[in-house]
Amino acid sequence: MGKYFEELKVGSVFHHRPHRTVTETDNLLFTTLTHNTQSLHLDEEFAKQTIHGTRIVNSLFTLSYVVGVSVGELTEGTTLGNLGFDETVFPAPVRIGDTIRAETEVVEKRESKSKGDRGIVWFEHRGYNQRDELVVKSKRAGMMLRKTTVTK
Repeated sequence: MGKYFEELKVGSVFHHRPHRTVTETDNLLFTTLTHNTQSLHLDEEFAKQTIHGTRIVNSLFTLSYVVGVSVGELTEGTTLGNLGFDETVFPAPVRIGDTIRAETEVVEKRESKSKGDRGIVWFEHRGYNQRDELVVKSKRAGMMLRKTTVTK
């Protein structure tokens, strides 16, 4: 079960498990399921000629992992939905065989202005590779249920 609005304190950092070693299958399936035909993800010979020297993992897979691995601990059963993503950056590429770990910090929150059963929480999701290089950072707003309803 996830955490309710009242349980999410600004400044709290959550370190998520499991960490994930990205496989060729992960990259291939995610890339083809999303119809992303970028040769950087699919064509090793093409990728050898780029600044990366090899294929890189689809960045949206990386973002999906760092958000997805947080669900069980933070939002399972306690969120009403995502309100949006801001400030998403991918400062370093992920390569097949990299192991990614994720953490989430509660960076801001406020009560709903119109509904006493909810509030808005801003999460900053961060992913790091096995060399502790930041590979993704994204701020996400979620509408979270309150444990107790406040009369407005």
